Amino acid sequence: MKNFISTNKRALMGGFITFVFLLVAIFVLGNISGYKGKVLIEASLSGINMLCNTIVLGSATILTLLLTLLGISTSSRSTLKKAHYKQVANIAKLDTVLFIFALVLFQIFNIPITESEQVPTFWFKYIYWATLFSSSLLSGMMVTVVLLLYTTVTNIITIVGLGKDHYLISEEEIEEEEKQT
Repeated sequence: MKNFISTNKRALMGGFITFVFLLVAIFVLGNISGYKGKVLIEASLSGINMLCNTIVLGSATILTLLLTLLGISTSSRSTLKKAHYKQVANIAKLDTVLFIFALVLFQIFNIPITESEQVPTFWFKYIYWATLFSSSLLSGMMVTVVLLLYTTVTNIITIVGLGKDHYLISEEEIEEEEKQT
């Protein structure tokens, strides 16, 4: 875990900054009453559902594209270090967590809670804050996944497309090429 954090500082920082920015923006809204929370939930629910739906579709697409990336990685002339495949596995893990989290939230947000008369009015402000916190977390996680994917794709472009020397190229391959010449 420590290695994952140190290796992916920029992507994690981008996701964290997005998360904090959205939380601060939400906090600026100020205190709301229970009734106002109910009204705000009703107003924002379609947008939050759309966000969850978009993230579910996007993360499923990313998982599929990771298979293509692995195909390109294994078919390249360069032998890549295990670090590259660990990086792809980390993206897949985080993306899978994001997919599941977005899918569960999508289902939860489709419960017609504002139609229920058994829910006390004061709960709505807490439900509203929870939905905004959840959507901020989803957005931050999606930014992190996209930045991790960007790093991986630029590494592959550098190695496979441009044929440049890179820290992810296996030293064994370089030594074998030198022996052959």
